[in-house]
Amino acid sequence: MTVSDVAERSVETDDAWISGQNRDCEDLTQRLERRARSGRPMLGFKLNGCELPNISLVNHHAKQGFRLHNADLYRANLRGAHCFMLDLSGSSLMKADLTGANLHCANLTGCNLLGTRFNHARLEHVIWGDKVLQEQQAEVAATEEERQDLYQQAEEIYRHLRKVFETEGLFQKAGYFFEREMVVRRKQMPKWSVPRLFSKLVDLFCGYGEQPLRVIVFSNIIILLFAMLYFISGVSFAGEQLAYRSGSGLEQNATAFLDSLYFSVVTFTTLGYGDITPLGLSRLFAACEALMGSFTLALFVVVFVKKMTR
Repeated sequence: MTVSDVAERSVETDDAWISGQNRDCEDLTQRLERRARSGRPMLGFKLNGCELPNISLVNHHAKQGFRLHNADLYRANLRGAHCFMLDLSGSSLMKADLTGANLHCANLTGCNLLGTRFNHARLEHVIWGDKVLQEQQAEVAATEEERQDLYQQAEEIYRHLRKVFETEGLFQKAGYFFEREMVVRRKQMPKWSVPRLFSKLVDLFCGYGEQPLRVIVFSNIIILLFAMLYFISGVSFAGEQLAYRSGSGLEQNATAFLDSLYFSVVTFTTLGYGDITPLGLSRLFAACEALMGSFTLALFVVVFVKKMTR
């Protein structure tokens, strides 16, 4: 029997032993660590309820971590575990205890994180995926009752992660999970209801206070939109009407549009220099833009201060 045959038989023995009836034996941690070092993917391991404190599943001196895909780690004790770059894709970490664990650069895409404890864990650069498992399942749920239940679970997961990151001082990531928390909360509201529509508008305008850049983009859109309205309806400068004229040349129309854009900016910011004044229907547009500008600038201050004072 060759050395490779012996190693292969050892791996197969460990696989059967780990997933068998001896899972609670004290030797489980050593056998799982040895199995990981074999380099073969670990698929579908049944480790629910296992005691694995301080286990080391770090692939030292390698560019990729070990793979522990689709594992059942329900209520597993992984306190203080060393899981640097560990790929746990598709695994169930439901109610698992990862207190104080090192999950730096770990892959938790598609994991069930309901009730998972991450207190004081190292979570820098963890790959979470765009959405947690429950939110993905809710989007394809067969019944409304099932959909609501899954969205509630997703909201609970996002809330817990937000609190964990806030405690650890990682406020940028905490803001991301707060935004996701508010999104799934909105999806639990009745469709086309006023609260849901208002929540969607807040998301679009500022990402629930986490996206100040959206406020800037929204402001520029408003300014350009009203500049076009002023360009069509006309404004007055020194007794001369500035507006689009089909008979005028490109240069004159371009100058009139730039003047309309300037008037839109000073109206949006409520500066009101008075050098250009609205005419006719432009007065209504100017009043609307001034109100929207006051609200948007106040919103930007709130969002900006929220981000900077964390």
